Parts: sequence; structure tokens; C-alpha cells
Amino acid sequence: MPRLTQITPSADPLKLQVRFDTQEEFTIPYLELRFECPCATCVDEITGKRTLKIESLRKDVKPKSIEPVGNYGVKINWNDGHSTGMYHFDRLYQMGERNRS
Repeated sequence: MPRLTQITPSADPLKLQVRFDTQEEFTIPYLELRFECPCATCVDEITGKRTLKIESLRKDVKPKSIEPVGNYGVKINWNDGHSTGMYHFDRLYQMGERNRS
């Protein structure tokens, strides 16, 4: 799986820009990224079913900070107070591919 090399706000104030070592660059909507949080608060640990409802999220949700986690992911602290999710690079890559324009 490609390795994340850069993560920054995009020119669009509602999206994040990610670049990988393949030189591919994607933008991912913040709302989608927040909704896809893989943590136990957002996804049932036993069933794997998403418990978070997209309707419950603020439309202006965005990262307050983004921190690296080893060489495989990032932790995002959101402006809605959520901060327990860790996004693996492969998840970000897959989300980027889905949003490819």
C-alpha cells in the first residue's frame, strides 16, 4: 500500500489534501473523513457495524490537529471534540481513490 508523504488542508475549505509516495494526490471531504472514523466509539467493536450517524455530525467539522502515528497512520483531533480515531494510510488512500475526480 502506498505511504502517505503529505497531508494538508486543500484549497477547498471543506476538504483535506493527501499525497502518497506514488505521487498520487487526492482530496477527501472532512465530513466523510470524520464519518469514516474507525474507533470503538464510531464502530461497534463486536459487529463492526458503524454506530455513528452522518446526520449527527456538524457540516463544518474539520481537523484541529493531525498527528503522525508511527509510519502507518495519523490521529486526527476534530473540532467537534472527537479524537480517538486513528486512520491508517491504506484507509486514507482508499478514501482518496473513491473521491478521485
